[in-house]
Amino acid sequence: MEKGSKIFVAGHKGLVGSSIFRLLQKQGFSNLLTRSHKELDLTDQVQVKDFFAKEKPEYIFLAAAKVGGIHANSTYPADFIYENLQLQNNVIHSSFVNGVKKLCFLGSSCIYPKFAPQPMKEEYLLDGKLEPTNEPYAVSKIAGIKMSQSYNKQYGTNFISVMPTNLYGPNDNFDLQSSHVLPALIRKFVEAKENNSPSVTLWGSGKPKREFLFVDDMADACIFLMQHYNDGEIVNIGTGEDVTILELAEIIKAEVGFNGKLEFDSTKPDGTPRKLLDVSKIRTLGWKATVSLRDGIRTTLAWYRSNKSK
Repeated sequence: MEKGSKIFVAGHKGLVGSSIFRLLQKQGFSNLLTRSHKELDLTDQVQVKDFFAKEKPEYIFLAAAKVGGIHANSTYPADFIYENLQLQNNVIHSSFVNGVKKLCFLGSSCIYPKFAPQPMKEEYLLDGKLEPTNEPYAVSKIAGIKMSQSYNKQYGTNFISVMPTNLYGPNDNFDLQSSHVLPALIRKFVEAKENNSPSVTLWGSGKPKREFLFVDDMADACIFLMQHYNDGEIVNIGTGEDVTILELAEIIKAEVGFNGKLEFDSTKPDGTPRKLLDVSKIRTLGWKATVSLRDGIRTTLAWYRSNKSK
């Protein structure tokens, strides 16, 4: 990508898209193309077709998606599979039709089997059954990967697919009904401190282990791969380190300054026992995460506190 290349950041108001947009600006890319959902509904085939025909973007970061935690995935499975499939199909196909030079498709670590060996290597894809609670979302992301690879094979396109671990950071979703675990815990602890609550309740046992990547590291990795990687095979993006949900809660509790107790609701699901990505591939390519979990949480907490009333 050249500094003046026309780059479309799909989902520029979301967690990852906003970070990619900020970093591209910071690095001097001056011809950035964005559209809000109101301006362009990516699930609408006609709108997407017309947008690509008119604007002719050269590079695409496909960061737009319907995302959520266990509760959201369990409650709205049809929405998750339908909206993500529609969105992906429209953008990927229009990218091919309009001669896009390169596209970066953002997948998810939930594409891997529930009981995949740890850490999870890229080749474990489709080696076993998925985690039931987010299977529709995972199936849509697997379809996006295979669609990108199929267009590369049949038409010679340059569509790459990246698989991030659990992401967090500024612009995250802090709604307790639809958020992921880290932003949900930040909100719970902040509200508990403000309300002088005696305790905070966590879903499940606190024993599952999760890997967390600060969103600015994710954005940096995506731009790095767009500049240096030209293979259709998927690439994991993560830190290579994980913590239990209990350990995560203890870090957030300390950063918030909450002095109450931690309790666990064992009637709620734990999800996959462990999700740790093997990141040896991207490290071999020359990229490594730089933001520690504690520093990332501190930054995210500060952002949440300054934006929660808006």
